[in-house]
Amino acid sequence: MDLVRHLECFVAVAEESHFGRAAARLGMAQPPLSQRIQRLERHLGVRLFERTSRQVALTESGALLLAEAREVLARSEAFMATARRIRDGETGLLRAALPPDLSGETVAALLAGFTGTGASGLELELHELSTAQQLERFAAHELDVGLIHHPCDVSGLELGPVLRRELGVLLPRGAAAAGLGEVPLASLTGHDLILFPRAGAPAVYDDLLTTCARNGYTPPAVRHALGASFVRGLVLSTEAVAFSPRDTHGHAKEDVEGVDTERGVVWRPLTGAPLALRHSVAWPEGRGDAAVSAFSEAATHALRTTAGATPDLPSRPLHLRPASEYWL
Repeated sequence: MDLVRHLECFVAVAEESHFGRAAARLGMAQPPLSQRIQRLERHLGVRLFERTSRQVALTESGALLLAEAREVLARSEAFMATARRIRDGETGLLRAALPPDLSGETVAALLAGFTGTGASGLELELHELSTAQQLERFAAHELDVGLIHHPCDVSGLELGPVLRRELGVLLPRGAAAAGLGEVPLASLTGHDLILFPRAGAPAVYDDLLTTCARNGYTPPAVRHALGASFVRGLVLSTEAVAFSPRDTHGHAKEDVEGVDTERGVVWRPLTGAPLALRHSVAWPEGRGDAAVSAFSEAATHALRTTAGATPDLPSRPLHLRPASEYWL
């Protein structure tokens, strides 16, 4: 027996004191309504109404049960409303991920924007994960949405707008190229290169090195680092260079020429802007609900306003060979 539906009939008859009016209110014929009330009485083992040819009145048992019935119906509606919000991504848990190369300002702006979308009913579980780690979690159904680097394997994923953050170069203040307003890649010849570990985004890693080679720069050695402070330390101690969006390292201690006067590291744009990080929010196909949309909008806005990201029109496809085929 559909208890909720039968209780709706009980409450309607109790409030209307008339089977005909209650049936009209419920959008049903009177005989089926009478049958439902009889089934409910048999199910409960109590008589709910006293019936005469002229009126219907609650029995003492019916009066005692009416408040409980109304409470059950209210809780049932609340339950269904919560289920609808979960289905539409307006509440529940959203498992999200960001790459390690974002600045603190961008992360803070993303979180503020996401909270400001009205997603207060959501619990956001945020992780710092490389693109390769995000792809693994998507495949294992352990991630709902993430900000990934391109190129990578995007099969089975839907994507938000692709944004581009141009890369400049960090180099020691005393390096010859530090005196240039813009640095050609070829002028970095002889300097080792500091890159993120290849396992984090194999296709992006290979793409960067290929572009460097095409523009006349093949580093003698590639060193690996992630944290901004560790990268700076390697630049200073080994005379190596590193590629970085300007926003990642900030400008608070830089002079007008872009020199970090405290730590002796220079950030310079690259001639012709040949290198860039390309991002987009990604989520599993069919999972694009309100929560994912809110996260995508917040991430896109944060990247454009705090990291100088611009829309990208890729000359190469975003979909490369499957991630399992990359060396990790």
